[in-house]
Amino acid sequence: MSMTTPELGRLRSDISTSVREYWGLFLFEGVVLLLLGILAVLVPVIATLTVTFAFGWIFLISGLIGLVTTLHARRAPGFWWSLLSAVLGVIVGVLLLVWPITGAISLTLLLAAFFTVEGILSIMYAIEHKREMSGRWAWLLVNGVVDLGLAAIILIAFQTSASWVLGLLIGIDMVLGGTALIVIALEARATA
Repeated sequence: MSMTTPELGRLRSDISTSVREYWGLFLFEGVVLLLLGILAVLVPVIATLTVTFAFGWIFLISGLIGLVTTLHARRAPGFWWSLLSAVLGVIVGVLLLVWPITGAISLTLLLAAFFTVEGILSIMYAIEHKREMSGRWAWLLVNGVVDLGLAAIILIAFQTSASWVLGLLIGIDMVLGGTALIVIALEARATA
């Protein structure tokens, strides 16, 4: 389903109006993200442990909820698979909460694997779309190369990076996201 030019114009206008109307909320969110991001960059080890604990609680709570709902629906198809999934969630959650350092190491390895696969896929996507996307395909290529570089940095410095890399990367992402929201909010305020 593709949008017509008038529909696309109306959608852009609606988004622009919404951003101008709520620029203060965007500014607030941007400032909070920026401050939290700076904090995470300054103390990445604490940010990494915080992320590990957050994932632990998410897995534990979702696993417990899955157990309750699965046990109430014993006659539903796929009962055993659902039960195994819920138990796995509880086990992973408990492990991340009891051994957060080991959990941070596992999450760091998972992040390195993600960057590797994402980098390869982005490069392949860029190469495949080189003809259709004129000069814009290069941004995809750069993104893929940066992803591979991040994976390499994580793996090369793995013994020391596991304690800080998650917190640092999340902090950088929050700083960039917060800055983007602040810029959008201030631009929307100026045009309001």
